[in-house]
Amino acid sequence: MRFGKVIAGWVLAGAMGGALSLGIYTAFLSPEQPVIKIAHQTEVPVVSSRYTAPMEQLDFTEPAATVMPAVVHITSTQLRSKSNQQVPDIFKDFFGDNFGQGFEGRQRPSIGSGSGVIISDDGFIVTNNHVIDNADDIEVSLNDNRTYKAEVIGTDPSTDLALLKIEENDLTTVALANSDEVKVGQWVLAIGNPFNLNSTVTAVIISAKGRNINILKDRSAIQSFIQTDAAVNPGNSGGALVDLNGNLIGINTAIASPTGSYSGYSFAIPSNLMRKVVTDLMEYGTVQRGYLGVMIRSVDGNLAKD
Repeated sequence: MRFGKVIAGWVLAGAMGGALSLGIYTAFLSPEQPVIKIAHQTEVPVVSSRYTAPMEQLDFTEPAATVMPAVVHITSTQLRSKSNQQVPDIFKDFFGDNFGQGFEGRQRPSIGSGSGVIISDDGFIVTNNHVIDNADDIEVSLNDNRTYKAEVIGTDPSTDLALLKIEENDLTTVALANSDEVKVGQWVLAIGNPFNLNSTVTAVIISAKGRNINILKDRSAIQSFIQTDAAVNPGNSGGALVDLNGNLIGINTAIASPTGSYSGYSFAIPSNLMRKVVTDLMEYGTVQRGYLGVMIRSVDGNLAKD
């Protein structure tokens, strides 16, 4: 009996769907009551949008294929000496002052990974400073699995950027775009090596510009990030944010996350800022800056009244 009611319900729904699709509204009544039909349908006015999106299909394959060979995987190794651990005095009392000296000099490696972008065909690579900070050994793997030892040319903690160099020529590079021209809502691609997964591409949009998220603790920190909704995870740091022409508009640097993994938003250093830093590191080994002796902050309503 219950099954019969279910079937009847579906038939009724189907009949109503058919009636609505034809533009004729039918009142379903008991057999004793007349059937009322309305032969016309009131038209609902259609309001056109101010913006009409182009109907052409987005294709990310060409920029992805262009940029992937220019994005590298970086492995940084830091050696931590066990001799830093102090031997408690109680052990020295029993075994002598020389106890524990046999373990000195033993080192255990701490290994981290990230991404980088080749910006010149003779081996200059830009990445985040936090990817290679305090590293004793840096290895760079290209998209075609060739590996090289990298030299640190210079670092800039104020912008979290670093410049590396490998000994190779005729490398694939990525062209720099004018990051000031990017627009909110614009499609872009994020390319990097999250969780040691080489050459991972995600398609995103620009969510905001000029973000200061207060993650750099350097006294002279410069933070004006491009915010995206890119699926960026540990290992993406130092990777490329490019437009659909395959031009670099930013270096992926940070995520906003309560878990440490992707949960909504990511942040990239604009290519124009990166260009200034890298040029100075190449020429001087450090970034040249002038100081005005003033503090810059956003002006809200309360500050404007003051």
